[in-house]
Amino acid sequence: MLLKVSTQPLVEYDDQSFEQLFKAHYKSLHAYALVILRDSDLAEEIVQGMFLKFWEKRALLNVKTSVKAYLYRCIYNDALNHLKHERIKLKHQQFTHQTMNSSHEPASSKVELSELQLKLSEALRTLPEQCRTIFQMSRFEELKYREIADQLGLSVKTVENQMGKALRILRVRLADFIVLLIIATLYFNNLIK
Repeated sequence: MLLKVSTQPLVEYDDQSFEQLFKAHYKSLHAYALVILRDSDLAEEIVQGMFLKFWEKRALLNVKTSVKAYLYRCIYNDALNHLKHERIKLKHQQFTHQTMNSSHEPASSKVELSELQLKLSEALRTLPEQCRTIFQMSRFEELKYREIADQLGLSVKTVENQMGKALRILRVRLADFIVLLIIATLYFNNLIK
């Protein structure tokens, strides 16, 4: 089935047609996700999550290709986003472990880094929820503004405005630690290269 771009979706999914779509494509999409992720449970979670998003946003969808190709593209993107997020978490854990346990660093550096992490966490908690979510997706998950906008159902302009707001608030809250933050960032960037 080929869908064209329009202001209204050409196909409306009711419970029955969605169930048929799910049954027709679930196994092959799970197998595809399994090839990418190499974890059956995780592949199942990604496929089910994609179908949930598909159902929730069905009224807004304007599929430009076949529905099957669209579903495969969604699985591909969701699986890669998950892997990217896991790599970032691993790098962050390695960085934290290395900086907190390295014997060549003076104790004062460890205390400063620990204090910086505490201040950053406190500053992030003061951000409004949407602003904090967008900041974390951009900086910690390394998503582009368009990807954030698509995932949250916002405009790119809203994402840009929220990022600007987050950076202004964090700049004020972390003014005392800005030099230490720059040093830590440079150190972290050198560590992950």
